[in-house]
Amino acid sequence: MVRAVRDRFDGRAPSYDGSAMHQGLARAVAEFADLVGVTTVLDVATGTGLVLRALRDLPGGPALRLAGVDVSAGMLGVARATLPDATLTQADARRLPVADRSVDLLTCVTGLHLIPDTARVVEEWVRVLRPGGRVLTATFAELDPSRHHRELAPGAAPPYPVVHDPFRTPEALGETVAASGLRVLRHAAWTDGYDRVLIAELGVGDGGRGRRPTASAH
Repeated sequence: MVRAVRDRFDGRAPSYDGSAMHQGLARAVAEFADLVGVTTVLDVATGTGLVLRALRDLPGGPALRLAGVDVSAGMLGVARATLPDATLTQADARRLPVADRSVDLLTCVTGLHLIPDTARVVEEWVRVLRPGGRVLTATFAELDPSRHHRELAPGAAPPYPVVHDPFRTPEALGETVAASGLRVLRHAAWTDGYDRVLIAELGVGDGGRGRRPTASAH
């Protein structure tokens, strides 16, 4: 499956940043992020680095130490051209090339439905988070199939499993990550008028920081 995902996104790399949906969601995730006390960010399934770029463009963003991992060399090639100071590595999300307790904020945006072995992935998140660290996820609550089918050849389906149900709602996401000790601290709904996306902040307990109120849908 990893090879199939890699090959698919290698092919999409040249045009990926042309998607208004991808750009808008990256900005929404960055604006949702609580960056108090954050110096180190790791973006898992970073693709072309849209989320890292959106975080960099926030006030205080240039001071962040940014890193990203992805299985697609093509996507990372685009990311490197726009994020020359970030550490970008081709790697499997189930085996992050990152030291224990070294990350303040970990992001994973529209990637969970493509990564096999969710439990292993989430265990890696917990391993690399510093005490009080947070995870931000963005997962499809509902997507417009007609638009996503147009990204493929006519009549073609993705050549790999796509699993959305464990991440569609805050309750489902909470159940999916509970065994790792993570829980959903706050969440918001985002839409571009077609797809609906759940943006969620996860932490162990309350993450050791003051918890902001749960955000409302927008």
